[in-house]
Amino acid sequence: MTAGEGQPFQEPDGQPLEDVEQSLQQLVLESPDIKGFLTELAILASSRLSTPGNSIHSGVTVMRHKRPKAVAASDAAAKALDELQNGFGQGPCLTALRQGTTLLVPELAAETRWGPYARAAAGHGVSSILAVPLDLAGDAEAVLNLYSGRSNGFSAEDIATVEAFAAQAASSLRLILRISQLSEARDDLAAAMQSRTVIDMAVGAVMAQNRCDRETAFSILTRASNTRNIKLREVARTVITSISGEQKITAYFEE
Repeated sequence: MTAGEGQPFQEPDGQPLEDVEQSLQQLVLESPDIKGFLTELAILASSRLSTPGNSIHSGVTVMRHKRPKAVAASDAAAKALDELQNGFGQGPCLTALRQGTTLLVPELAAETRWGPYARAAAGHGVSSILAVPLDLAGDAEAVLNLYSGRSNGFSAEDIATVEAFAAQAASSLRLILRISQLSEARDDLAAAMQSRTVIDMAVGAVMAQNRCDRETAFSILTRASNTRNIKLREVARTVITSISGEQKITAYFEE
């Protein structure tokens, strides 16, 4: 079976496309970071869509600060093709990303858009391109880029398959992005709690030394912070260190 014959897509081992979602969920659990997940996604897309006589190279481009960046690829060829397009600042993948719609180029040699890029990509052996945006619901902007060395390398059946695959991938990617955001928020909260604990310890020490109330002790620390132009938590650390001799102050929180 070739990608252009329009036959239902099957896994290399005969498993149906529905198993892709389970594979992607497993990638989320196993990937140490988002870049790792996207790399495994590109490799998975390439292996699932390639057939004898029609090798598919896959890459993922993410828009960061309005600039595209090739963040993952199934192989060196896919990475080079993504970077080539990003270097020109135009092409089918970037157009699909900006418009949020699937874009197919069945015959690159006959394409009149993106002239300089189209000629350069053809020179790299690309004959057809399929670009499918990943709907990340505002968390980020990304596009799955698929390159074939065959003209009409992607049939209507293939496009539907890739879109379904991209939807499943986007769902998993939204999950990993949100897990990452929650982890960052947790780290920020832990840091804030750490600072608050050190400040409270310093306030208590100043109260004991000066036989004053909490408000007065806090004012003493605040004035020292303003006078020395250093952060309040650093003043608090200095106070605790001067009393206890401890150089590293750690607060412990229950998970």
